[in-house]
Amino acid sequence: MSYKSLEHATDAIFEVNASNLEEAFVVAAKSVIETILDTNTIEESQEKTLVVSGKDLRYLLYNWLEEMIILTITDGFAAKTITVKIEKDSEYHISAKLKGEKIDIKKHHFKVEIKAPTFHDMEIKQDSMVYMRYLLDL
Repeated sequence: MSYKSLEHATDAIFEVNASNLEEAFVVAAKSVIETILDTNTIEESQEKTLVVSGKDLRYLLYNWLEEMIILTITDGFAAKTITVKIEKDSEYHISAKLKGEKIDIKKHHFKVEIKAPTFHDMEIKQDSMVYMRYLLDL
């Protein structure tokens, strides 16, 4: 389970490799939060739940990344531990539990604001491993 940040002038491009979809979505969430904050300073004093849906895996990833940005930037919640369960019926659904705390700009060392995820260059492959590639507009 890992992610790699690739060089780009105005955006953040990530590649995620994980053993399954749930692990890949946890790693993707962490890539967003670690781009914005220093996660080593986050304490797990509060818990939030989050449900995200998408008509396919690309929309699920886009909506998931967008919710992570909203949760962090707009709602001011710094998540450290994330657990997810992914289910599929007519569309995909993520049920997530996040442990963390209210953001303190000085304590959590705010790095950069992410405007939004994008579908540009987004890729998801599932074989023996899960590979995801996505771009975040900074």
